Amino acid sequence: AAAASASSDMFDEIVMAEERFHGEGYQEGYAEGSHVGAVEGRRYGSLHGAKIGSEIGCYLGFALTWQCLLQKCTDEKNSKKIRALDSLIGMIQKFPYEDPTYDKLQEDLEKIRGKFKQVCSMLNIQSDFRISTERSSLTF
Repeated sequence: AAAASASSDMFDEIVMAEERFHGEGYQEGYAEGSHVGAVEGRRYGSLHGAKIGSEIGCYLGFALTWQCLLQKCTDEKNSKKIRALDSLIGMIQKFPYEDPTYDKLQEDLEKIRGKFKQVCSMLNIQSDFRISTERSSLTF
């Protein structure tokens, strides 16, 4: 009876081997996929964040420059332009750069883009300008 029990256990191990290997393979694959997914997500987030940062920084530099250029002009027409520039600068300064989980990031970014286009229209400047160098090209 002991021999029959030993051979039964051996056959159970053989029959159950596929299930055991499947479970082990799943666990290894899941761990590897989680690691690769986190690395890829971090890289994508860094790249996307850098693009948004460059875009917002460009808008801020543009607005601050025009604000300085228009400060000496006090007529009503330039007063409206200065108010629009102040509004754009305020929106950019309130933008939560440090919070990657901010749920209205895209919505606020679209508002800033819209305000930028409005300011460009008031200043009679094309809003789809491109900044390019030999190595990289930024388009907004």
